[in-house]
Amino acid sequence: MANRKINNIRLGIFVLAGLCFLILGLYFIGKDENIFGASFRLKANFENASGLVPGNNVLYAGIQVGTVKKVNLINDTLIEVVMSINEKAKKHIRKNALASIGTEGFIGNKIVNILPGEGPATFIEENDIISAKKAISTDDMLETLAVSNRNIADITVELKTAVQRINYSTAIWKLLNDETLPSNIRATVENLRSASAKANSFVASLQSMAEDVKAGKGSLGQLVTDTSIARQLYKALEKINAAGDQAEKLAGTLQQMTAGIDQDINNGKGIAHSLLKDSLVVLKLNSSLDNIEKGTRAFNENMEALKNNFLFRGYFKKLEKQKKVSKKF
Repeated sequence: MANRKINNIRLGIFVLAGLCFLILGLYFIGKDENIFGASFRLKANFENASGLVPGNNVLYAGIQVGTVKKVNLINDTLIEVVMSINEKAKKHIRKNALASIGTEGFIGNKIVNILPGEGPATFIEENDIISAKKAISTDDMLETLAVSNRNIADITVELKTAVQRINYSTAIWKLLNDETLPSNIRATVENLRSASAKANSFVASLQSMAEDVKAGKGSLGQLVTDTSIARQLYKALEKINAAGDQAEKLAGTLQQMTAGIDQDINNGKGIAHSLLKDSLVVLKLNSSLDNIEKGTRAFNENMEALKNNFLFRGYFKKLEKQKKVSKKF
């Protein structure tokens, strides 16, 4: 009889302990599900649920504030996610917050991340719909990694081919084994330094010249800064333009004269036409020139005859003496 009472007491203690553990478990589970605390509903619309199911956690700035209550298919492009949020988080989440679907870790359970928005906004209320942000899914990441792996494989093959070509290239190894290469490179670097120094000196000289020009020094500076020189240049240009106009007028006059002479020659007017076009006049001129030449020759012969004549011989000798005397003085 005593043993039976002890067994009943033990059974009662075991049942009470089990009930306590059950109540504690329900309390902690209900705490996460907001069964025993005040909560409100918040909604967000997504294009893709990405495997989100009721019971998944909702995080705000990395802190758990609720759970996913429902995932409703509105249409073929819109999915509504209803979240149960702890009432205490209501004074922290604003209406410009953004919701996105993520994972716990790399391949963990799906969660809803609520991120604070930028700028001021009012706090959320019951059944508000916040904006959704498209998150990169694991499938997209794996697909991108697959493409990257293929690219890396192609690059590896090309690098292998390049290394093999380098290994089998005698020209490259000759170049690398050339003992004069370092000295040549060193000399090239020195030449580059010298050229750079000369270029810097040249730039400094140009800068000094520009400063002198700005200050009005030198001929170029005076030309740039002195207004009187500019006026003189302007006057000179005006004179050059006037001379050009006069030259143009003179050219026009010469053109008119040339046209008149050409017209006279072609139309049979004036001496030019007679000399250039009339063959009779040319023959007459040739005959006149022949006669003049014959007359001159006859005159010279007559003069020679007079010099030898006894009547004029003394006169010509006297003239020759006078010429000799005048040459001496």
